[in-house]
Amino acid sequence: MNLRVIKKDIEYFIEEFLDDCALFIALNPDKNGADINEIIDEAVDLYNELKEKVNHPTGSKRAYYNGIRKELFDRLDKLSEKLSETVTKLTSKE
Repeated sequence: MNLRVIKKDIEYFIEEFLDDCALFIALNPDKNGADINEIIDEAVDLYNELKEKVNHPTGSKRAYYNGIRKELFDRLDKLSEKLSETVTKLTSKE
């Protein structure tokens, strides 16, 4: 795994997640998007944290980058679950 690939993966997967958030907001303008905006902020923070970590590796680069990849997917899974719960909560109030 090289540095360019991991950086592109971070950008791609977080961008896709942010697109999902933006799509919900665009399709549901009557819903209060404050909860979704908090999730977006968390995703942007994740992006910034991971980019910072990628630029400052420690120890074995292979193990370090594999750890970052694992962290990316674990934290995105948690954010996706949070988004799903929030969307369910917001849409069930109809």
